[in-house]
Amino acid sequence: MSTQPPTPRYTTRKNTVCLWYDGTALDAATFYAATFPDSSVDAVFHAPSDYPAGKEGDVLTVAFTVAGIPCIGLNGGPAFKQSEAFSFQIATDDQAETDRLWNAIINNGGESSACGWCRDKWGLNWQITPRVLSDALANPDRAVGKRAFEAMMKMVKIDVAAIEAAVRG
Repeated sequence: MSTQPPTPRYTTRKNTVCLWYDGTALDAATFYAATFPDSSVDAVFHAPSDYPAGKEGDVLTVAFTVAGIPCIGLNGGPAFKQSEAFSFQIATDDQAETDRLWNAIINNGGESSACGWCRDKWGLNWQITPRVLSDALANPDRAVGKRAFEAMMKMVKIDVAAIEAAVRG
């Protein structure tokens, strides 16, 4: 009987989000796992030989999960950067959760944007979105959605109390 641990699989899912990093995939995955519920670092794979962005033995890819979404972090080098064209939208239940996640990103070298968006220090974009806002925007009463939307457009980090006030009119 072998005492060797099983070889981790690169991915076990049909579809996995692949995110490009410049040598920092493991750092990013570790931060996400410590910050977001239902997140983990699942496996680390080292380069079997030299490649354009690294050397044999360097961390090539990291399999990780962010809020239940399977991802692969690829240490592909400086050729490509993240943009707002891709973001994770994280639904929060209250102001405390919104503040905790927002502050974790911003206070770890990230930067704020507008309307609940922020960018982490690796360039990945996040929408930290309280459910009260999403629910208001989906409300069949278009006036409710309009009030919530107009309130949101003036915000950087979403203020739950201000959205609730806009919903009430």
